[in-house]
Amino acid sequence: MSDNGKEEFEENGLIQDVVPVTGMYENWFLDYASYVILERAVPDISDGFKPVQRRIMHALKEMDDGRFNKVANVIGQTMQYHPHGDASIGDAMIHIGQKDLLIETQGNWGDIRTGDSAAAPRYIEARLSKFALEVVYNPQTTEWQLSYDGRKKEPVNLPVKFPLLLAQGVEGIAVGLSTRILPHNFIELIDASVKILKGKSVKIYPDFPTGGMADVSEYNHGKRGGRVKVRARIEVVDKKTLSVRDIPYGTTTTSLIDSIIKANDKGKIKIKRVVDNTARDVEIQISLASGQSPDMTMDALYAFTDCEVSISPNACVIVNEKPSFLGVIDILKHNTEQTVILLTRELEIRKAELMEKILFSSLEKIFIENRIYRDIEECETWEDVISTIDKGLDPFKSQFYREITEEDIVRLTEIKIKRISKFDSFKADEAMKRMEEELAETEYNLANITDYAIGYFEKLKEKYGKGKERKTELTSFESIDTTAVVANNAKLYINREDGFIGFGLKKDEFVTDCSDIDDIIAIRKDGKMMVTRIADKTFVGKGILYAGVWKKGDDRMVYNMAYLDGKSGRTMIKRFSVTAITRDKEYDLTKGHPKSKVIYLTANPNGEAEIITVKLSSSTRARKKVFDFDFSELEIKGRGAGGNILTRYPVRRIEFKEAGTSTLSGLQIWYDSAVGRLNKDERGTFVGKFNGDDQIVVFYNNGEYELTSYELTNKYEASKVVLITRFDPEDVFVAVHYDGSSKSHFVKRFKIETNTANKRFGFISETGGSKLLLISADPDPIAKLTVSKGKSKERLTEEVKLAEIVDVKGWKANGNKLTSHKFHKIQWVEKEEKQTQPEVKTEPEKKTKVQEEPKPKAEAKPKTKKSVKQKPATPQTKEKSQGGKEGEDYSPGDTIELDF
Repeated sequence: MSDNGKEEFEENGLIQDVVPVTGMYENWFLDYASYVILERAVPDISDGFKPVQRRIMHALKEMDDGRFNKVANVIGQTMQYHPHGDASIGDAMIHIGQKDLLIETQGNWGDIRTGDSAAAPRYIEARLSKFALEVVYNPQTTEWQLSYDGRKKEPVNLPVKFPLLLAQGVEGIAVGLSTRILPHNFIELIDASVKILKGKSVKIYPDFPTGGMADVSEYNHGKRGGRVKVRARIEVVDKKTLSVRDIPYGTTTTSLIDSIIKANDKGKIKIKRVVDNTARDVEIQISLASGQSPDMTMDALYAFTDCEVSISPNACVIVNEKPSFLGVIDILKHNTEQTVILLTRELEIRKAELMEKILFSSLEKIFIENRIYRDIEECETWEDVISTIDKGLDPFKSQFYREITEEDIVRLTEIKIKRISKFDSFKADEAMKRMEEELAETEYNLANITDYAIGYFEKLKEKYGKGKERKTELTSFESIDTTAVVANNAKLYINREDGFIGFGLKKDEFVTDCSDIDDIIAIRKDGKMMVTRIADKTFVGKGILYAGVWKKGDDRMVYNMAYLDGKSGRTMIKRFSVTAITRDKEYDLTKGHPKSKVIYLTANPNGEAEIITVKLSSSTRARKKVFDFDFSELEIKGRGAGGNILTRYPVRRIEFKEAGTSTLSGLQIWYDSAVGRLNKDERGTFVGKFNGDDQIVVFYNNGEYELTSYELTNKYEASKVVLITRFDPEDVFVAVHYDGSSKSHFVKRFKIETNTANKRFGFISETGGSKLLLISADPDPIAKLTVSKGKSKERLTEEVKLAEIVDVKGWKANGNKLTSHKFHKIQWVEKEEKQTQPEVKTEPEKKTKVQEEPKPKAEAKPKTKKSVKQKPATPQTKEKSQGGKEGEDYSPGDTIELDF
């Protein structure tokens, strides 16, 4: 070991040092990581620039003469400050130019929408925008440092008086961390800065240059863990065509089309072709395959293509030469406070300049008007000249804000004879007066710096805000169930005996059409159940009784089953639903005995309850060996329930006898106007209860109505829907509308007489200027009408029963005139007694007792009572109503008693 702590060894008679690599790697890696973070990838919070961007802006300012410069020349100028080559400088400059805020561009700078790259730097030109010149630069408030080679000076940070980092957004990947700050709206940032200066709380959300729609409910102020869902704006052109008008941020028309084609190739969607008609505006036309719903395809596009993307922000910035993770509100507050500090510093500099100008102007006036310059004619030395002038100024020194220095006197000696001879005292006083007024204004602004900063931001908004309105629509997205919108691109087959299911068993029994992302439920003869993701070929166990598509949370799919309990020998019967499972886990639908087996099984998509015929073994002691059973007398329970006893005697066969109706209550549907969707989660306005072929009627603000199904996948134009309710052909609707041809207001009462679904019908005049004012599903509504009579300007308001004005007429009729007076306004009067929300809870029904058959005594006949059939159980009466007590026999001749 040497004296300096290094290990040594001898080779060829020479002593060699051994240097450990571990420590070197640790130090060098940290140095490299720190360098990349601070000097390459992460922006500084002060000006919002990465080093390469800051150097480009500095080079542009040095070259600025009001004319355009070749980008190649700007790159060369920037290379004096940035030591990483022309390629990185060129790419960074293109990105700044495409954001259309700091640089005015000329030539082909590429297109962020289509992904087209910019032309070569020698062909395109750039210059600083007026906004950049006003907001970014001020040499007097800039801190400078030497460039990498020591030949030039460059700014440490540019004195940006605007939240530029949030306006432009930024992305960067360093060593060990990354940053992603989304762009925000120019006008909204200014408004938010003003609110911060006024002490108010603020909220800001991203605004993307590509437009589209964004759900910012999980934005989390741009911090790590947040998320923004961005969607393309898709319009339905007709039943066979969709058109994409805006694309999500971070995608291009090329990548979007590629994702659509890929989804079509995988069978997720079914389309004929995709055409890119993008020019000044984005337009991608999608032609649908025959039989495909535009609304379903639109949802599938959001679910399986780049028409919807999720962006994860991660706001990381350099603060005091260290990376920090902040929220966008914190960054905005910092930028706003920094703007105030810079404005204060500029005012202080201006104040000092004005005071110096006023001082020297006063000295100059005294020096000339009092002819002090004549006193120096006889002075022989420079020292005598300075002393003489200083003595001449002694009577006036008290009026100055500081002492008169030798430098001030030297400046007086430099005044030319021509200026002295033409000196105008009046003009000098006027100039000093203007400077004193400006000084007073500057001092006032310093004393009221907050108001001054607010005025500064408002001037920026007025000057540069035009054309910078929000492009991205903020809305909320409903999560799309991919299994509900995916196109059926596979077929389910089953091999019952060998126990296989899948879409690859094409030689076996066909079950149903499905998609390649569906879950499949399989129920076997031994009472075991399993749910698994569909595949080419999957083993689920031999003896499959049933296989079908399983949907999570589907409480309307009800399974009716009878099985033999291996332990007791009794035949049990049950109704159950399967709403949640663990995939690929085996569940037992019986009581768990290995000899149990399923005798009868049906799957009912809407909770139907059939009637079955039970045939007992001919060797049984039962008096009736054949009897019927109605599944509607059973309560729907979970899959783990043991069920009720159907009979204790051996069963030879169970046969289907008669189809029944659903025992479930009507499906309660709500309409969420925020997303234009139907739902079962009680979000929005209650539409009604639906069964079977029921329909929905939708009224739009353009005077049209449409009949639709109540599928939860339906999508409506939320901004145009004025009324949505359950359709009943006997319902009377009341509409108030303005007729453009007669220039009059009419009221009409009508029934829906058409029955064509998914087609719009206009029920008001098609003349230009015609418009729908009010629509109601109440057949006898009351409206508050405001009119003025004759030439009187007085407005009179009265309540009108519209049913008294007009009778029910055809849906095409114009109706009767609402009023002969001058119309001003009409609005509905709410009826307090009208209940708009359904009562979900219901009273529990009485339990039904199923008594065990009494043991025979001699030859006495058992007492019987009149059988009463129980009402079907509903989801609201679950656990309250049942068709038999578990563990009791139900045999031929037994009596069903109801407790009332």
